[in-house]
Amino acid sequence: MPAPGSRSGHLVRLILLLPLLLACLLAALPAGAMQAAADDATPASATAEPAAELPPPDTDIRGRFDFAFDKAAAKLAEVVAKLPLLLVALLIVTLAAWLGGFVSRRLHLLRLRTDNPYMDGLIRNVLRALITLFGVLLALNLLNATALVTAVLGSAGVVGLVLGFAFKDIAENYVAGVLLSLRQPFAPGEHVVIDGNEGKVVALHSRATVLMTLDGNELRLPNALVFKAIVLNYSRNPKRRFDFTVAIDGSQSIRVSHALAIEQVRQIEGVLTDPGPSWSVQEFSAAGIVLRFFGWVDQRESDLGKVRSEAIRRVKAAFARAGIEAPRTTYHVLTAREPGDAAPAGHAEPIHDADADTSVNRDIDEQLAQAQQAADGDNNLLEPTADTP
Repeated sequence: MPAPGSRSGHLVRLILLLPLLLACLLAALPAGAMQAAADDATPASATAEPAAELPPPDTDIRGRFDFAFDKAAAKLAEVVAKLPLLLVALLIVTLAAWLGGFVSRRLHLLRLRTDNPYMDGLIRNVLRALITLFGVLLALNLLNATALVTAVLGSAGVVGLVLGFAFKDIAENYVAGVLLSLRQPFAPGEHVVIDGNEGKVVALHSRATVLMTLDGNELRLPNALVFKAIVLNYSRNPKRRFDFTVAIDGSQSIRVSHALAIEQVRQIEGVLTDPGPSWSVQEFSAAGIVLRFFGWVDQRESDLGKVRSEAIRRVKAAFARAGIEAPRTTYHVLTAREPGDAAPAGHAEPIHDADADTSVNRDIDEQLAQAQQAADGDNNLLEPTADTP
């Protein structure tokens, strides 16, 4: 005697196979036979023309109640007659939805998987929607509702046009998000400036780009704005230059001052030797001399702000020990010299300096060449000039 569990299992399988058997039976029958069967199953009250049946007068309450009941019974009989087709159509839509989800979760089998999770999600949703839509259209065609299909598609076009105008900004941000995910102008964690907004990239969503500002606030920028804006990326090139200025009194030696400052900057941990520190005279006026110093750091190993702060501290301390004074607001009173008196000795520097370096700055040429070589594969529209190194 079979166990009760096996009986229930067979019963469940039979229930699950019943819609498939009905579908096969309906597919095997000719269209005319199915229509005749449906007509036979439909009561005469349902097949009769509604226009031929006139409702009773308004004063006959019982007659009007019987008329309404007969109409409802006819509609119910019509639905019951078409119930097998409705079940098969529902089964088709359910199978299409399940198949869409199954296929969308296995993109690697279709060679549609990418390294971009945003695009993977977009492909999954589109593939699932297309397969489900195909199942819905097949079910409507099975129910002989082709006119409804045409009406639905036409209405969908009109509704899509109206929604496109109503949600133009949302659609624009969504399309911009897709394009940004394809171009990848920045990556999570990179330090960027977008349309004057500075911060580190947190994520790229379908509608907005999320930044974390340097003071810890979350900033959301619409993708359409990001796509059109000027993007300054500090992190793509690991080497970054810092600079600071130091003012000294006009009576101090520029040669001694810059040599001492460059030596101090060179000794700071994190300052690169290639390219090495450099300097320039930014301004010379009655208020003093302004020297500008430059240095490079590897952002993967050192913080630019900390290195710059330490450089200023060391240069200031070295100048104080060497007696190099900052500009002072002083007034010099010159007295007339008697004839024959010698002029006071000053701290004069040689005009001609054989060690003066005026060559072209090549600090970033190597990095620029690498960036240009990488851009050649992106259909660079700029033509190289004769002065290009």
